[in-house]
Order: sequence, then C-alpha cells, then structure tokens
Amino acid sequence: MAHGSGTDMQLDSTSLLNRILEEGLITPLFQPIYDLTSGHVYGYEALSRGPKDTELFAPDVLFPFAQAQGRLHELELLCRERAISRFVELQLPGQLFLNVSASLLSSPDHQKGMTLSILKDLGLKQHNIVIELSEKHPYDQNGLTHQSVEHYREMGFQVAIDDLGAGYSGLRLWSEVRPDIVKLDKHFIEGVHQDAIKREFVRSIINISQRLRCALVAEGIEHKEELDQLLEMGVKYGQGFFLQHPSPLPNTEPHEYLLNHVTKRMKQHAQQEETVQSLSRESVFVESTRPLSEVAKLFKENKGIFALPVVENGKPLGIIRRHALHELFSTPYGRALYENKSALAVTSTDVLIVESNVSLASVSTMFTDQDTDLVNNEIVIVHEGLYFGLGHLKDLLKRITELKIQNATYSNPLTLLPGNVPINREIDRRLLSEHDFYVAYFDLNNFKPFNDYYGYAKGDAIIQLVGSILRSVVTSEENFIGHVGGDDFVVIFHDEDWCDQCHTILKRFAAEVVKFYNPNDLDEGGIWTKSRDGDHAFFDVLSLAIGVVNPNPKVCDSHHFVAELAAQAKKSAKQRGGNQIYQQPYQYHFEEDIPAELSRCCS
Repeated sequence: MAHGSGTDMQLDSTSLLNRILEEGLITPLFQPIYDLTSGHVYGYEALSRGPKDTELFAPDVLFPFAQAQGRLHELELLCRERAISRFVELQLPGQLFLNVSASLLSSPDHQKGMTLSILKDLGLKQHNIVIELSEKHPYDQNGLTHQSVEHYREMGFQVAIDDLGAGYSGLRLWSEVRPDIVKLDKHFIEGVHQDAIKREFVRSIINISQRLRCALVAEGIEHKEELDQLLEMGVKYGQGFFLQHPSPLPNTEPHEYLLNHVTKRMKQHAQQEETVQSLSRESVFVESTRPLSEVAKLFKENKGIFALPVVENGKPLGIIRRHALHELFSTPYGRALYENKSALAVTSTDVLIVESNVSLASVSTMFTDQDTDLVNNEIVIVHEGLYFGLGHLKDLLKRITELKIQNATYSNPLTLLPGNVPINREIDRRLLSEHDFYVAYFDLNNFKPFNDYYGYAKGDAIIQLVGSILRSVVTSEENFIGHVGGDDFVVIFHDEDWCDQCHTILKRFAAEVVKFYNPNDLDEGGIWTKSRDGDHAFFDVLSLAIGVVNPNPKVCDSHHFVAELAAQAKKSAKQRGGNQIYQQPYQYHFEEDIPAELSRCCS
C-alpha cells in the first residue's frame, strides 16, 4: 500500500486546522497551582488540546503548525475563549493563568479588547486573569515585551513570566518587565533535592522575588522529594504532576499531602520553635489609607515604636519609619503638604516580608544577601500572606546565637560533632516529616583493648580520625553526622548511595588506622593485652562495624524505637567481625525475628 506524501499530510493537517478554527474543536485542560503553605488551590493554568486521535492533538504540534500557516493568532484567541468559558462553567476557584504570545500584539489583525469582551460576556473580572508570557520564545528588540505587559496591565490583568530560566533572557527580562508573578522552569525543580547547585539557584530566586514583591511559582513538581525540598526552602506556590496532572475536570479541594504537611509543620514548629514566627511581636500597624497626621500621632503616643507596618486588606505593603516621617514633616511646609496624604506617601518597601514558617537560618541568609546599604532592622512576618507580627534583626541575631550555644553545649568536646540531643531531634524531625532515611550506627571493634594498650591519647586520636573521615566522606547537607559518645558515631543518610559512602569510610579507616600501630604489632596483625575478663588475649587491628536501619515512619514513633533498631543492627555487624556493614530490615523489631533470607550485609 502506498503511503501518503508529505504534501498530502500537509493538506490533511491544513484541512484539520481549518475545521478546528471554524468549529472550535479545542479542549481546555486545567492544572491546579497550589498554595504550598496552606494546601489550597491558588489558581489554574489553562492548557489546550486539539481533536483527540489526530495529528494536531498535541500542543507542541498544533501551535507550531498554526504559526507556520499564519493562523497562530486565530488559534490563540480560540483557546483563550474556550479556556475562559470552561473556567466559568466549572466555577473554578482562584486565578486563571492564560498563555499568550507577546509577539501577537504586533499582528495587524490583533483586536484590542478581545479578551475584555470575552470576560464581560461571561461575567469574569480582569483581576482573576493572569497573562503568562513565556521566556521560551525569543523576544525581539522592538519593545513588544514591554508593550505586552503594559497592554495587559492597563486592562487590569496580572502578568507572569513563564518558564524563567528556560530561555536566553533570564533575569534581565524579569528586571525589565517587572511581572507580578514568576514561574520557575521545571529544569531547576527536577531533582532539586539531590542537586546543591539547583538549590542555590532556587534560593537566589526566592530572595529576589521577595525583594521585588513578586509571587514565585515552581513548575514541574513531579516527585514527593522535590516538593518536600521546596517546602523546606519556603517556596509558596507550585504545580506539577505530583500535585495533579492537567485535567478537563481538575481538583478544587485542598491537596491532602499538603494539608498533612501543614499539620506536621505546625507540630514541628511547636516543638522546635526555630522559625521566624518565634521572633514575632505584637505591633501597632496602620492601614494604607490612614492620614499621615494620624500616623505621626501614633508615633508620638508610642515612644518605643520606631517603625509601623502598612497594611492593605490584611496584606503588608511596607513600613513607615519614625525618622523618615520626622524628616518629611521637618522640611518647610512639609507637615502642611503631607499630613492629609495617606500612609502610602511615605511607605518604604525596603523591608523583609517573610512567611511565619520560614526557618531562622533562611531569614539570616536573606539579611546577609542584602546590599550593605539596604540592611534594615525590621522583619515583617506574615501567615499565609496576611500580616502576623513584627520581628527585629537584633532578636534574630540573639536567637541564632542562643541556638549555636545550645548546639555547642550538646556537641561532643572531642570531635565537636552534635551529641545525643541533636541526633535524637534530627531523627524525630525526619520521622515526623515521613522522610525516607537511613541511620548508620558506627562502632569500633576492639577499641577498649587498643585504648588500654596504647593509652588514652592514641585512643582519642582514633576517635578523632573516625570523625574526620565521616566529615570528609559524608558531605551532602541533606545528611547528618553525630557523635553518640566514646567510639560510637551515627550518620543519618538522605542519600540513596549511603552504602557506597559506608564502603568508602571503611576503606579510608582501614588505610589510616595502621599508622597508629607499632611496626611489630602490625607484623603480627594486632596486639596481645588483657581482655575484659582479665585474661591475656590477642586482638586484631581496629576495624569499624556499621549497623544500618531504614526506619518506617508509620511504625517508628520516636528516636527511641530507631535507636533500638540501630543498636540491634550494630550488634549484628560486630558479630561478623572486621570492617563490616550490616543492614537490618526495618519491618522487624528484634534480630531474632528476622528470617535468615532477609538478613543481609551491604555489599
């Protein structure tokens, strides 16, 4: 059978495109964008599909073909109309994000007011619409990007930059068009929990977006671990397959996983109190419409207040500082000119506005990342975007210093590694967050005889050697190294290659420990000294036993349970002798319960 030529297929596609445009054969899909801090739907991105089971079904085929045919403008307007109509028909909550090609504004047949007309017919307000301008498409130098932004802003829409980081213009585009919302490209989200470089990039974008009062949406969240990492970093909005695939009938209810995370986070914060919420003080604030004469009166009545947050509909816009208002009123005719103006006339936006669940360490980083000339004392704290309270840089520094002293208090003096209290807290934190992690318990074989034979100085040096090797091999910030005491260490691994790292530790230790022995003892392979029973016995060269457990958060309710499992695993490793790694299956509690075929050494 003869196959159709390329020309025939082109004609078929052209005919199909004509039908799509004439008969409106576009199906709108909606992907929820969630407020990650509350679990509620923030809005939906509208996506379009052509007729099912046709060559123009997929958008990456449909839109380029329409552009090649010179009919992209018609297709975009059709998709826009179908998306808005269906959004209204389904009564979906929140914002509707519409993808728009900025270059179409230069089209001769561009009809200004078309979108407004559609909205008016359907009874939808402009403030419910977010226009997405994608960075994937090169922008020309004729001002079309700026024209697009101003065009839609004048009509009352919000403007978003889509796929930030995917194109060539990057941060320059952001700085020039000053969007209301930025959507971070999925490239930087994929594997962010395993990539320190991506995490640094995301942290920088978070800081910039906060400074510019710009909402940040993380795109392409496809795995739980990525979402957990973004939540930990303080990203407020997100979308992706893990949360929900695009659908003609999207979810409107709060996301269950996010709701569970909110509950756990509240418990965790109540226990640890290491978020910026702990710095919050009750503070007088002023509405944005309040006259400056009344603001001046508030400062006069409250001598200890040096800054007042300015709030509009519950959301902070900035801050009025006592000295700034005083300077304004001190100028000739200053009071007469400004006392009846609103608080906005002297409001400074040069202030940190931070969600209450952001860690103190993250807030400290935000301060240090500021320009030296812009560092200020105030921290405006919000809860789900609404004003919560005011914090101060002095209190932040004091609290961080207290935490450092507390950590130093609980550190082992020989290795300066965290001791039992921080170890237990870290295990409880990961259990509460339902993280998948491994606890490796390290113990030296024959350490007491070595310590008795060579003396405490060499014994301490061996313990410091183990600590040094652990630090040099276990480098990921996602992992945690602790010193239980004596010759016992713990490493809490997040990395999937924990077994490889343990093998590296054993090899390093075996190569280094021989330097602590006398040549004659090495020739014999160990030392003759008294055993615990007082008998003269032979002890092999020091080796490391590593017992590993993978705690099940649904079974292990605290660090006590995990410690018991880890101790059993370590015991099994020591029984095997030499440098050994033994992993105990987490679903069994006591070693005698473990079927032989499930007991295994990491190899």
